[in-house]
Amino acid sequence: MDPGAARRDLMVSVLGAVTFVFMLAALVGALVVAPREATMGDVQRIFYFHMPSAWIALGPGFTVVFALSIAYLATGRLKYDRVAAASAEIGVMFTTITLVTGPIWAKSVWGVYWTWEPRLTTTLVLWFIYVGYLLLRSVAGEGHRRARLAAVYGIVGWVDVPIVFFSIWWWRTVHPRILTSHGFALDPRMTAVLIVSLIAFTLLYVFLLVWRVRIDSMGAEAQALRFRARDRRGGGA
Repeated sequence: MDPGAARRDLMVSVLGAVTFVFMLAALVGALVVAPREATMGDVQRIFYFHMPSAWIALGPGFTVVFALSIAYLATGRLKYDRVAAASAEIGVMFTTITLVTGPIWAKSVWGVYWTWEPRLTTTLVLWFIYVGYLLLRSVAGEGHRRARLAAVYGIVGWVDVPIVFFSIWWWRTVHPRILTSHGFALDPRMTAVLIVSLIAFTLLYVFLLVWRVRIDSMGAEAQALRFRARDRRGGGA
C-alpha cells in the first residue's frame, strides 16, 4: 500500500474518532450538563444543535463554496470545484437541519412553527439558493463548463450569507442576540456546552467534507479509467 495513502487513511480515522468523541460530549452536555432554561424549559436544549448547524451553513459550509469558487476561476483547477460542490452539499444539509429544528423550538416559544421574520426568511432564501446551486450542477454537464457556471453562481449566491448573519442587527427580529461585544450572553455552563457543540459540528463538517471529496475523486478516477479503456479499444479497432 502507498505510504502516503496509508497515512491519509490514518488521519481520517483519527479525525473520525475525535469527531465522535466531541459529538458524544456535545450530546451529553446539551441533555445533562447544561442547566434547564428558566423561561423556555427543556425545549431550549435544541439550541445546542440548532445554532451549530446554522454556524456550519453560514461559516465553513457556504463560505468555502464562495472561496473555492474564486480559487477555481483564478486557477482553473477542478479540484477546487469538487471541494466547493462537496461543501455546498453539506451546507444544504445543515441548513435543512437549521430550518427543521428552528420551527420545533419556535412552536414552544412563540406559539407558531413559522413567522416571516428577517432571519428565518433570509435563511430560507439561502437554502433555496444553494439547492439551486446543486440543481445547476446536476444539469450543466461535466468538466470546466459546469465548474465555471457553478463558481459564478456560488460567488453571487454567497451574498445572502452576511445578510442572514446581520439580519438580527439590521431589522427588528424575534431572534435573540446571544453574541455581544463581551462574548456570549449565556450562563457559563450554557456557554461551555455551546462551545463544545460548535467544535463538534465543525469537526463533523470537516470529516464529512473529506469523505465526500474522496468519494467524488474516486468517481472521477473511475470515469477517467473508463474513458482511457474506451479510447484504447477504439484505437485497437
